[in-house]
Amino acid sequence: MPKRKIAVVITARPSYSRVKTVLTAIQNHQELELQLIVSASALLDRYGSAVNYIEKDGFTIAAKVFNVLEGENLTAAAKTTGIGILELSTVFDNLKPDIVVTVADRFETMATAIAATYMNIPLAHIQGGEVTGNIDEKVRHAITKLADYHFVASENAKERVIKLGEDPKFVFNTGCPSIDLAAKVILNKTLPFNPYEKYGGVGAKPDLSNGYLVVMQHPVTTEYKDSRKHIEATLEAVYKLQKPTLWFWPNVDAGADGTSTGIRAFRELHQLPNVHFFKNMEGQDFLQLLQHSDCLIGNSSVGIRECAYLGVPVVNIGSRQNRRERGGNSVDVAYNQAQIEQAISAAIQNGKTSSSGIYGNGKAGIQIAELLLQLPLQFHKTIMY
Repeated sequence: MPKRKIAVVITARPSYSRVKTVLTAIQNHQELELQLIVSASALLDRYGSAVNYIEKDGFTIAAKVFNVLEGENLTAAAKTTGIGILELSTVFDNLKPDIVVTVADRFETMATAIAATYMNIPLAHIQGGEVTGNIDEKVRHAITKLADYHFVASENAKERVIKLGEDPKFVFNTGCPSIDLAAKVILNKTLPFNPYEKYGGVGAKPDLSNGYLVVMQHPVTTEYKDSRKHIEATLEAVYKLQKPTLWFWPNVDAGADGTSTGIRAFRELHQLPNVHFFKNMEGQDFLQLLQHSDCLIGNSSVGIRECAYLGVPVVNIGSRQNRRERGGNSVDVAYNQAQIEQAISAAIQNGKTSSSGIYGNGKAGIQIAELLLQLPLQFHKTIMY
């Protein structure tokens, strides 16, 4: 009996961490064959070269798709998606997978969904059914309608996917695979590595022994023209507090140039003696870094998902995570220096929050792999509305 071929497309550094345990479970399954495809910003050094960590972790890459256009604007994003459709269609034709798996809601994932759908390849979608109120929500719901199988991260997401007209028989609340990694680090009492020595980066090297902040703030696609102004409010707040801070570079989204330019200009003006900058970090190391931090600041979904499970306080800035289910560890603030500063100070003073299982219990990877084996191969829809 031939193995069922599962093609998983990784388009960006967060996508890899989010599904690493799924990849491991597929690779270790005797009846499944993993066809790992790495594309878009996951291949680019300026965004952390996630491909290096993928290969280091022992995964064999079946294909690489270079499709990112420079510009970090709306036109570049649309064209990048179009090139992705062209290139992935060729890859799928060569690999002939039984199922294609696409992850979450970044604009590049739309290319995976469209190519698989038009080629009559069954499509599985991880992390559908959530709401955020920005362009990611449009992409997420569009992929839901293209997908044949749905591995969602919460009960509310499951209900929403079903309300979108999807067959309940193919909607599964597996939890978020990223919680699988968080479950492994939550009991660690100390940070087991030196981030400066292991990951390099640039900037000052403040002493982390008495606590530190982590910042991960991406541009918001629907507000991309204001991305520099948005990041400057965060920079001002962090600079004023003078707390040791580890800052991660933004994703390749429209507005990333404004975010990056704002950081560089502020750094040249103020030197930022309390801040060190990183491009990327292995998923498990990043979660360990968060686990031992005083607070995460920014607008990444890691603050809503993994940090809720880890009990790490989060200052969530702006609209990027609007309406996403919360676990009680985050506070929302506007792009305002005073609000950000006050929220950070309160988070440090209040300390860790209780762990929340709203996004899963740490067993998603194995569940998803087993479902990928058992599900009937189909690429047509049963009308449910």
